[in-house]
Amino acid sequence: MEAQCLPQHRLPGISRLFADYLTHFDRVERFYRHNPFDPASLERAAAEIQYPQDRRSAMAEALRAANGPSPWIDLFEQPGTVAVVTGQQVGLFGGPAYTIYKALTAARLASRLRDSGQPAVAIFWLATEDHDYEEIRRAWTFDANRQPVSLEVGATPKQGQPAGTVVIEHSPVESLRAALAEFPFAAEVIAKVERAYQPGETLGRAFANLIRDLLAPFGLIFLDPLDPQVRDTASPFLALAFEKAASLLDALKTRSQELEAAGYHSQVLVDGRSHMFFHLADGVRRTLRLGDPDFADFSQRPHALSPNALLRPVMQDYLLPTVAYVGGPAEIAYLGQSHVLYEKLLGRMPVSIPRAGFTLLDSRGRKLLDRYRLSVPDVTVHRETLKEHISAALVPVVLEKHFASANDQIGRNVDTLIADLLRFDPSLAKAMKKSRAKILYQLDRMAKKTAREALRRDERAQAEAAYLGGLLYPHEHLQERFYSMLPFLAQHGLDLPARLYEHVHLDCPDHQVLTL
Repeated sequence: MEAQCLPQHRLPGISRLFADYLTHFDRVERFYRHNPFDPASLERAAAEIQYPQDRRSAMAEALRAANGPSPWIDLFEQPGTVAVVTGQQVGLFGGPAYTIYKALTAARLASRLRDSGQPAVAIFWLATEDHDYEEIRRAWTFDANRQPVSLEVGATPKQGQPAGTVVIEHSPVESLRAALAEFPFAAEVIAKVERAYQPGETLGRAFANLIRDLLAPFGLIFLDPLDPQVRDTASPFLALAFEKAASLLDALKTRSQELEAAGYHSQVLVDGRSHMFFHLADGVRRTLRLGDPDFADFSQRPHALSPNALLRPVMQDYLLPTVAYVGGPAEIAYLGQSHVLYEKLLGRMPVSIPRAGFTLLDSRGRKLLDRYRLSVPDVTVHRETLKEHISAALVPVVLEKHFASANDQIGRNVDTLIADLLRFDPSLAKAMKKSRAKILYQLDRMAKKTAREALRRDERAQAEAAYLGGLLYPHEHLQERFYSMLPFLAQHGLDLPARLYEHVHLDCPDHQVLTL
């Protein structure tokens, strides 16, 4: 496996906040409790954890009920054990590939902590409470030509129903089978999907079953916040947060203003209509706001509350002895806002660790990049722009040299002429400057026409542009944020997660381009 590092700022869509978090932490440190690149941060975060044994025992019991007997849960139950936590929405067929990358990063960090003498386990938080079904009902795979194929689950959720509880009526396994048909390990992948995604199963359990199966060697513990025992354990925290709701919202508004004043963005808009709680009852999650007539009634019913995106991680780290949370750019931005809630409700905060990021290349993709002298960022552009890049590489070298030489010579000759004209008649020199721009424009136009003609003549090149674009930048999204992990497993084998695990470098925030 060949690896190349790519700085995150070279990827499209990276926010200024995340870029500074990775490379100029001093600029954002006031929004976080710990520096993720300070080796002592994990030790300090672990020392701050005050986790009562009765809560630890209650959570261990809930985790055993959900995961079955496990030596990792036995370790979790021991005093002093810390948790490295990550999580994801319970998307169809495991959600985007970065779901796997998050889990591998958490497992790698937990292993490093154990090696250093700190007992630690990796826990995957299943975001089953989220009720945005539209975000998780579809998965994307690709076919043998590396063209995107959309897959959609059949289900009929109620308005506001937590996505994890939505029952699968029809799973698009046959469409997945057709898309993966030409890959060598498709049968093994389909078998795992069929076991997990049975009609009548919920999206939450199916997601957990598939990820657990794919990542069995890494000792992940799965936590479902909709589990009744977990909700009971969270009730005292939710009661406290509910009591402080007004002051917490004020703190969030101030934090949002601070972020924006520093030139960053607020991941969650906080204004006069903002809220931190949902009411979860009768299988539906509805918004609760401070001014609602029945708002005060929930002070006596904290078990019926569900946290919003900013309060959720704080509840998570009340429930767990979390030393570090592994997240992507959006989650780290959330935590920059949630920091004020951690300070007021827990008095501590875990270290926010950026997940590993990968772009996976097959041998053909690597050959095409080399042939056309392209890097991965060159491909993360509009498809027509990519075609222009490839067409430029297809122009015969002699023509390319002639165009470059002509551009240089004409420019120099005209510049000499302009200098002479300035001494003779400045008005003529001014006119010549305009003519110079037109001459060079026409020369550049002819060079581009030549490149387009080369592309038109070479149909193979158009197909190769489609292959590269489909593999690396499908629908103008990064590969890891768009495709499920399944087509990569079908192409490269079920041992791929183990191979990726070896390339999770906790001390390096760069994105990695791996040629498999």
